[in-house]
Amino acid sequence: MPRIGVLMFSAAPAGANPPEENSFRQGLRELGYEEGRNILVERRYADGRPDRLAAMAAELVRMKVDVILTGGQPPREAVRKATQTIPIVTISGSDPVREGWATSLARPGGNVTGLTFTFPELGPKRLELLKEAAPSITRIAVLIDPLEVVDAPEVLQETEAGARRLGLQVRVLTVHGAKDLEAAFAKVKQTGAQALLPIAMLPNRDRVVALMTTQRLLSAGESRLEAQAGYLLAYGADLDDLIRRATIHIDKILKGTKAADLPIERPTKFQLTVNLKTAKALGLTIPKTLLQRADEVIE
Repeated sequence: MPRIGVLMFSAAPAGANPPEENSFRQGLRELGYEEGRNILVERRYADGRPDRLAAMAAELVRMKVDVILTGGQPPREAVRKATQTIPIVTISGSDPVREGWATSLARPGGNVTGLTFTFPELGPKRLELLKEAAPSITRIAVLIDPLEVVDAPEVLQETEAGARRLGLQVRVLTVHGAKDLEAAFAKVKQTGAQALLPIAMLPNRDRVVALMTTQRLLSAGESRLEAQAGYLLAYGADLDDLIRRATIHIDKILKGTKAADLPIERPTKFQLTVNLKTAKALGLTIPKTLLQRADEVIE
């Protein structure tokens, strides 16, 4: 029976049937796989701690799984260091060639393939959405973890340029893991920022929401999971669609295709999610024009 290894930077989903798993399981079912019947899945979650990734990656390699699925840059790099032979399907990054994990999108060339998740140019788009939701904002803080964002300089360059076009003052705050969040938010308060743009904070979204709530900050994230956790809005690639497409890569590898020959795909579906609960808590009225464009409105 084939075995899939899964390595994620986030905490393990809670509950017997967590929604985070739905797309993965659905994708496998559509391809004829049923966990426990004709396929096994070995899951490892680092709980946002980079120091745990190397050991978890090594464990999956020792188990001789047939393919490893990773979410985010840190798990991808941990597995790349652990094996050059086991195929890796990743959902991460924005430019695989520049980031060094593929020779080209059409023919990755190594043991890593998958789908990209982020676009540096989406930072300005999220700022535009925040400005549309609250035209009075003038000061914004950008929170970024270079461990999660390999092309952080390019992302920040695009974001700061977008902020200048909108007349926003920007303060960039760098963190290195969840341990730095409290100190970063103390600096956010000092800047007098009215809004926050957290970049690649998905694994720490619940903690970020708790800290934002105390300062009554508007926020724009990358994933609907962040909006569901309490961000004001989120705009980015449809993560459910990416996960389902990743299972197609896994299926092809299990049937004999080499990762080196499987083209890396870019997102084709994007989602705008607005959280009206958060807006109400902030005393904010979201324009109807923005709500009408949203793919999901949380009430």
